[in-house]
Amino acid sequence: MLDPLPIPAAVVTRVDGAPQIVMANPAFVDRQLMPGAVSAIDVALLTELVSVASRNDSGKANRPWTSEDPVKTRRYDVTAARIEMPGLDWPHFLVSLIDRTSEIETHDSFRRETMRDSLTGLPNRAGFEDAVESRLAEQGSDGRVTTSGFAIITLDIARFSQINECAGSVVGDELIITVARRLMGRVRKTDIVARIGGNEFALFVPLRGSNPRELSRITSRIRDIFLNPYRLSDLEIQIDGAIGIALSKPGQTDCANYIRQSQIALKRAKRTRQAEIYTPEELDKARRRFTLETELRKAIELDRLELYFQPLIDMSNGFVTGFEALARWKDPDYGMISPVEFIPVAEECGLILPLGRWALDRACQVLNEWDAKAGEVLPLKVSVNVSAAQFARDDIPSMVANILRANKTKPERLCLELTESVVVSDPARAAKVMSALRALNVSLAMDDFGTGYSNLAYLQQLPIDVLKIDRSFISDMLKERDKVAIVRAILSLASALGMETTAEGIETLEISQTLAALGCSFGQGYFYSPPVPADEAYAYMITRMG
Repeated sequence: MLDPLPIPAAVVTRVDGAPQIVMANPAFVDRQLMPGAVSAIDVALLTELVSVASRNDSGKANRPWTSEDPVKTRRYDVTAARIEMPGLDWPHFLVSLIDRTSEIETHDSFRRETMRDSLTGLPNRAGFEDAVESRLAEQGSDGRVTTSGFAIITLDIARFSQINECAGSVVGDELIITVARRLMGRVRKTDIVARIGGNEFALFVPLRGSNPRELSRITSRIRDIFLNPYRLSDLEIQIDGAIGIALSKPGQTDCANYIRQSQIALKRAKRTRQAEIYTPEELDKARRRFTLETELRKAIELDRLELYFQPLIDMSNGFVTGFEALARWKDPDYGMISPVEFIPVAEECGLILPLGRWALDRACQVLNEWDAKAGEVLPLKVSVNVSAAQFARDDIPSMVANILRANKTKPERLCLELTESVVVSDPARAAKVMSALRALNVSLAMDDFGTGYSNLAYLQQLPIDVLKIDRSFISDMLKERDKVAIVRAILSLASALGMETTAEGIETLEISQTLAALGCSFGQGYFYSPPVPADEAYAYMITRMG
C-alpha cells in the first residue's frame, strides 16, 4: 500500500504566541476533501505544533489527530513546517495533513481477524491475552479494581484426536463449535471465553473473593457442558474434559504466564480426572519433565540406556524359565533415573516409540548373546512391556515382525506384556492388533491384572496367554485374608480360561510356597532376584536352569 500524500491545509502564523490561520488551501476548502478539518483542528494542537517547530532545528513538528467528523471519524498525521516568508516579521508555518483513516482501519480490521478463531468466532490465544490484559488495564486505570482476583481456566476435550480420526474432521469441527456454544451459554457477562488450541479452550473468570465455593461453582458449570451427549451429524457422542486452573496473584497480570500455569495444572487434571489448581511446585516438576525429555532424547540417540532383566521362575520346580526386560537409565549428570519417572515423560512427548522399539530389539540381541555363550539355543522366553501409548500410536505387529526377522529370533521366545488400559481405550483395535501378534506366534500377557477395569468378556475373547497378578495383591497376602481370596479367584479364572499366571512382587519364601501350592505358574520378585544387567542375569540363569 502506497502512503497517502500530504495535503497542504493552511499557512499558520504566530501572533503574540497564538497561532492564526492566514491562508487556507482552496482545494481543501472548496472541494471539501477534508470538510472542516482546518477550522476543527484543536487550537491546543496547533499551538503545540508551532511551538515545537519553532524550537526544532529541522523546523518541523508532527502529531496524530482524530477529527470527530459528523459523518465519519477520520485520523490524520498533522505536520507543521516552518516556511520563509520574506518581508514578514512573524514566523510562518505550513500545516499539512495526511489522512491515515483507511490505513488504520485496514490495520485494525486485520488485527481483529488475526485475534479471532475462524471456526468458533471466539478470540484465539493472542486475542485472549489481549482481551484479558485490556480488561485488567481498565480496572486499574483509575485506581478502582472491580474484582479481588481472577482465574485463568483451561479446558481440554478428551479423546478429540480419536474422534477426529474415526468420524472425520467435519464432525471434529462440529464438536468444537458445539462445545464453544455450550461454554458461552454457561459463562457470565464478565467472563472471557477463547479457543487457544485445537481442542483447548481458555476462560478469564473474575472472582469476588477467595471463597473456594465460588470457584467450585464455576468449574461445576463448566463441567456441566459434558453432562449430555453431543449430537453431531448422524452420531451421538459422550465426551469428557479436563480442567486446569491458575489463580491470580497481587501485582501479576501477565496473562501468558497464567495460561502456562493453568496448562501445567491441566496435565495433572488429565491423570486425576478432577479440576486441578496450579501450585508453584508444579512448575519445578514441569521443568524437571522438560529436562528429562531433553536428556532422554539424547540418551536414546547416543544409546545410553541399558536393559536389565528380572528372572521368571517356574513355581513347580524353581527353575528359571525366562526374564522380564526392563529399561534402566543412568544419566551421567543426574544418576540413576527411575522408570516410574522417565516412562511417563516418554509417553507424553512421543519418545515411547523409539524407546519401546529399542527395548524389544535389545532384548532379542541379548537372547542371541546368551545363546552364543551357552553354545545352544536356550529354552528361555523374554518378556517386553508395551505401553498403552506405544500400542495406540505404533504399528505393533509390523514392528515386532521386523525386529524378530532382523535378529533371527523365534517368535515363540517373545512375550509382550500389555496393560488393561490398552483394551479399555479401544477394544476393537486392541482385539485386531492382538490377533495379528498372536498370528506371529508371539505370547501375550495381561500385566497388572486386577488393578484396572477388568472385563471378563475381553479376557474370554482376546488371545491372552498369561495373566500377571499385580504385586499389590501379592505383598502381605498372608496377613490379609481378602488378598489370598482375590489371588485364589484370579488363579481359578485363569485356569478356566486356559491361561497361565505370573505373580509379581514375591519377596518371601512363605509367599513363594503359598503361591506354588495355590497353583500359580510363574513368579518373580526380589525373593529370587532384583532386575540386574544382562551379564548378571546370565550368571543367575546358569545356576537355576533345569
